[in-house]
Amino acid sequence: MSRSAVSIHSPTVLVVDDEADILELLEITLLRMGLDVVKAGNVSVALAKLAQRHFDLCLTDMRLPDGEGLEVVRYIQTERPTVPVAVMTAHGNTDNAVSALKAGAFDYLNKPVTLEQLRTLVASALQLNTMPVLDVKVSGIGGLIGESLPMRQTREMIAKLARTQAPVYIAGESGSGKELAARLIHAQGSRGKAPFVAVNCGAIPEALMESEFFGYRKGAFTGADSDRDGFFQAAQGGTLFLDEVAELPLTMQVKLLRVIQEKRVRRLGATQEDSIDVRIISATHQNLAQCVESGVFRQDLFYRLNVIALTMPPLRDRREDIPQIARNILQRLADVTQIAVPVLSESALSALKAYDFPGNVRELENILERVLALNGEKPIDATALQLPVTEVAAACHATNGRAQWSLSTYLDRLERAAIAEVLALAHDNQVTAAKLLGMSVRALRYRLERLGLVNE
Repeated sequence: MSRSAVSIHSPTVLVVDDEADILELLEITLLRMGLDVVKAGNVSVALAKLAQRHFDLCLTDMRLPDGEGLEVVRYIQTERPTVPVAVMTAHGNTDNAVSALKAGAFDYLNKPVTLEQLRTLVASALQLNTMPVLDVKVSGIGGLIGESLPMRQTREMIAKLARTQAPVYIAGESGSGKELAARLIHAQGSRGKAPFVAVNCGAIPEALMESEFFGYRKGAFTGADSDRDGFFQAAQGGTLFLDEVAELPLTMQVKLLRVIQEKRVRRLGATQEDSIDVRIISATHQNLAQCVESGVFRQDLFYRLNVIALTMPPLRDRREDIPQIARNILQRLADVTQIAVPVLSESALSALKAYDFPGNVRELENILERVLALNGEKPIDATALQLPVTEVAAACHATNGRAQWSLSTYLDRLERAAIAEVLALAHDNQVTAAKLLGMSVRALRYRLERLGLVNE
């Protein structure tokens, strides 16, 4: 069969480098992988070729005679956004790698390029083209329920992050779904069939951290009676999720930074380093930037982890999603206990939408699980929810002693709670509730709409 016949169905890679020997090495390696190769020696030639035809992948050096590889990355992001692009950067030049990832690069390779890492990167990048495209507008994908603007934006961001290997930092309050987001980024990307290893950094004793993360050889220390993989080896080819990463001690932060930069780890007791292919996603409920300012978290590690940031919205910022989330939770809990799904009354829905949920979705699930255990299949009203009493202390989520709530926000919260309570007493009769509140029905309905208490 002729080469031209084969190339019709072979993925094509654009390789951009001004060093002839590197171009030749890359071309030989890629051809042996069954790929077609087009070469370019500078930025202008690369951009011209990208404008002329479709490529399945682009590999570009960062330093080129007439510019930088970042120009190629930015052009592809604008004109060919479905084409994965990876950059090759001088060994140890992490600033270039981070800049490329922030600009939209799929991944990066350190020079001198190892053939093992090159093959792994190419295979992973080309796999993106075979991944099913999920409709991020659909509520409920992977458990991310809700049609509010914050949730739609979160799903769209997750879909974008799944198409890159860049480190992701997920911020958000406890219970807001940080690990769920990390699992979705992993599952929707090219690493979806590889391991996802979740680690709670605050739950590991400092003395055991190095052996837990990097593994050890038999005899490395007393009690090491066999070889053991660490978290990095267990996540090989997949994703390592570092939850509560702010809890890492400074000594471990230094070691983690080196592993991320070098893409290599050394087990305790070993004399050689092992190459690793692991994507890092980290998260914490703390303000990591403030941790850097206070000196408890390294700035260089922060910049390596925070290449792309994702913030999970708190439940109080998407109150319109609460009824759908609550019904979904009840359905799941009822399926487990094999009972009929209880109905949430209008008063219960109003009360839930009025409450601020400092524990977010996790707290909502705990509340409904308790109600189901006590209430069974009976309809759920506001009283059965047993929501915490509204107080200033509950309203003010303090950070370093400073309240996060403005006066208007706090007053809105009190008004929501009061109206929800009266509606419950009036059995959701708005005419009766308006009389009890000393206002017209029209005024009550205006407040219900303004405060996000309009029931579905």
